[in-house]
Formats: sequence, C-alpha cells, structure tokens
Amino acid sequence: MKGTAGKTKEQGSAADPIQQTSQQTIRIDRLLVYLRFARTRSAARGMIEGRALRRNRKHVRRVSELVAIGDVLTMMVAGEVHVVEVLSLPQRRASPALAKSHYRELDP
Repeated sequence: MKGTAGKTKEQGSAADPIQQTSQQTIRIDRLLVYLRFARTRSAARGMIEGRALRRNRKHVRRVSELVAIGDVLTMMVAGEVHVVEVLSLPQRRASPALAKSHYRELDP
C-alpha cells in the first residue's frame, strides 16, 4: 500500500505528461461553443449525435472527445461545410472576431 501512495503523488506532479496533456486539450462540445460554431453545448451535442462533425477525418462519436491544437475539424453548420484547423485553445466564449483567431479556415 505504501508503494501505491507514492505513485499517486508522482502522478499529480506538474512534470507528469498526462496532466500536461489535459491542459492542452478541450472537450469538443465546449470548443464548438467557444469558437461559436454552436450556441450551446446541447446544440453541439446535436451536431455530434447527427454525425455532422469529424475530427481528423474520423466521425466524432462522443461529446467528451478531446481536441488538441493542430486537429482539423470538418463540420456542417447551417447547410455549409466548414473545415478548420485549431490553432489555439480558447479559455472561454468570446467575441466572434476573437473566436476566429483560435482557428484557421481550410478549403473544403
């Protein structure tokens, strides 16, 4: 038991790559709201469940799937196909102009 307690402390350290990765990713439903592709997380869930969203050419199956910088999202929004590359991860929902600074539109 003493060995397990020591491992738990190491896992919580700042140098742990698992913890660092979690800070560099965001749930896809939250990202869609922050980037203003969906008005609410419920609307983002609807996009995902309707299979109108792909991440790196694969259909997104769960709303809790994580997105990282450099991922390419393909989605259908208001009858238009959008292909975007994530350049940075926003901390919150912001103005449309600021939201656009976090991604780059690619040709569909």
